[in-house]
Amino acid sequence: MKLSVIDSCFARLHNRATMRAIFIADAHLNRPEDANYRLLLDFIKEQHGKTDMLCILGDLFDFRVGLASLNFAGHDKMLAALAALSRSGTRIIYLEGNHDFHLGKKFAALTGCELHRRPTEIRYDGKRIYLCHGDLINRSDLRYLLLYLLLHNRLTFFLAHLLPARLLHRLRAYLQKNSKKRYDKHQINWNYEEIIRGFASKKHANGYDAVVTGHFHLPFMEHENGFTLLSLGDWLGHFSYGCLENGLFSLQVYPDRH
Repeated sequence: MKLSVIDSCFARLHNRATMRAIFIADAHLNRPEDANYRLLLDFIKEQHGKTDMLCILGDLFDFRVGLASLNFAGHDKMLAALAALSRSGTRIIYLEGNHDFHLGKKFAALTGCELHRRPTEIRYDGKRIYLCHGDLINRSDLRYLLLYLLLHNRLTFFLAHLLPARLLHRLRAYLQKNSKKRYDKHQINWNYEEIIRGFASKKHANGYDAVVTGHFHLPFMEHENGFTLLSLGDWLGHFSYGCLENGLFSLQVYPDRH
């Protein structure tokens, strides 16, 4: 990985009193009138002039793929908010998830995001941080791993261009329904927190200072021996997000309910 590209980032920081990065995941935005959509719009607008970097770790939208045949007009307000934040000087890193993928260069140009199809690492405030959506952490979920390979295959994406929009939306509804069922079932069969911890410990052994992940909708943070594990939760019921400010990680809730 060419870290020089990822790290060429913060010449503007000398004009700021603090270093502040924000991490969010799993908003599953659908309609602009939904509560989570409205709250996240407010949150994004509040970051102007306050946040050097915003990391979106997948599933910002409940469903979005880069197919010209599909219209996602309901997403326009969020796209505009991200573009405005980018223009204000905030670096935006966007990792695709399992509900938003194949987004493409047009999406990146429209929003001002640095788009990543897979997990990546960043250097921020002297820390080496591993960012991932988290859907590939559970290596025992072979069914999902096969589905991932199918849906993220370029041939599949090419063939999807040949399908009518109505059929694509029916396929979307089917996959979303099955995804929810499988997640509820697997919560019984698997201890997700332990799976996340096991994954993070391997990254710690590889020299990372922190792992930040989404996907599991479990908000928790653990800090030990200089290493931080940050599981972001979601913007559906928890409205949780991560913050790294002046070298310290925290897990916060929006709006502040204290």
